Amino acid sequence: MSLKRLDARVFGFVQGVGFRYFVRKNALKLELSGYAKNLADGSVEVVAEGEEKNILKLVDLLKRGNVYSTVESVDYKITDNVQGLSGFETY
Repeated sequence: MSLKRLDARVFGFVQGVGFRYFVRKNALKLELSGYAKNLADGSVEVVAEGEEKNILKLVDLLKRGNVYSTVESVDYKITDNVQGLSGFETY
């Protein structure tokens, strides 16, 4: 099992449309830990830790977004810098 960390910023119409809860629901299904947080510039920060294959699945979901969002772009990096997060929060 290869544990990885995802640090992502999602840009577009992603606040006020249930996007963070969409991320949380899918992250929990994928057994990932971390958080989704609204930022002042209108983007959403997503940090997730878990198996690399599940991180990659989450990245695909971030690019698509939920039915109410419009994702313009996703900037992300996947690293070995796992912090040992638990649960998945929304801020």
